[in-house]
Amino acid sequence: MILYLHGFTSGPQSHKAQALGTRMRERGLGEFFLSPQLPASPRTAIALATDLIAHHGVTTVVGSSLGGYYATYLAETFDLKAVLVNPAVVAHLSLQSYVGQQRWLYTGEPFDFTREHIEELRAIEIPVLGKPQRFWLLVEKGDETLDYRHAVSRYAGARQTVLPGGDHSFTRWGDYLDPIISYDGLT
Repeated sequence: MILYLHGFTSGPQSHKAQALGTRMRERGLGEFFLSPQLPASPRTAIALATDLIAHHGVTTVVGSSLGGYYATYLAETFDLKAVLVNPAVVAHLSLQSYVGQQRWLYTGEPFDFTREHIEELRAIEIPVLGKPQRFWLLVEKGDETLDYRHAVSRYAGARQTVLPGGDHSFTRWGDYLDPIISYDGLT
């Protein structure tokens, strides 16, 4: 079972979530894919993901950007595999400039991102990976939002796919759908 966690202001309507869900359905594996709308509060987002993990037998968490930060916490806490796509490495620092009113990208609905949310991110930081081998890092060097080198350093010891060019959206996503499904152990 794969749980996909989207990035900051994104949602399950994102290209990556939709493409992975579609590919899994094409392969007859649609029932093994979850992609919820995460709330703005990191504490509430982690509670939602924890509930899904407990009730659906999730074995792999795929996280993009902020979702990668969440996936790191969840993989370490619940002994899961994780695929991290251009992940936020120190989310409580990289998102400080976004405190204030924001809008969900796909619905346009406003939400407040607060200093309390920054502290919630700090509370789930994993300073040292217990089992780096459970992680697969996918980054593109052309990421204009996050410095890929921070992720490469942070996930030392993990499987790493570091690609030239690209951007924060991870332009080669389509090339990795089947390998991600296989990484989870689904065939």
